[in-house]
Amino acid sequence: QVLMDVPRSDLAKELAQSETKAQVLQDTLQQVLDRREEERQSRQLLELYLEALKTEDSVLSKVAEPQAAPRKEMDVVDTGTSSTGSPAKTALSAQILAALREKPAPELCLDSQDLELVLKADRAGLASALGWDKQKAGALQAACDQELSKRLQQVQTLQSLRSMSKGKKTLP
Repeated sequence: QVLMDVPRSDLAKELAQSETKAQVLQDTLQQVLDRREEERQSRQLLELYLEALKTEDSVLSKVAEPQAAPRKEMDVVDTGTSSTGSPAKTALSAQILAALREKPAPELCLDSQDLELVLKADRAGLASALGWDKQKAGALQAACDQELSKRLQQVQTLQSLRSMSKGKKTLP
């Protein structure tokens, strides 16, 4: 960098070379400096990527762990008839029902298992349990379906990125 900062004519005099050769030397030095800066930035980007992978792995491992607290206080929602001909029931906890009633966007507050339970619930039974009309319960189920689909797509994308990054053995 010091040689880059020296005026070309002074550098040529000190090296006992022509200004053209001093220009070539400074150009070469600038290319080396640029390459080193690109390498430094690439290392930083790679470190960020590897840190993101570690974070992703820890988040996915937490998502994959079963719920530590057992669910209590289950309410039963009629989901129609099962294959045996008897009415099928889906258990929705008081916690799920409270979230559905109180939160402005409950689909964002529920975990994926709870979203699946809400989707399996009969619309009429869900509306009755929440004290809502069928249309509002249907809109809620549609929002839960969209959120669950989005989460599944994110997991698939992360798994795809992970499998692609594991295939690259050239990482330092």
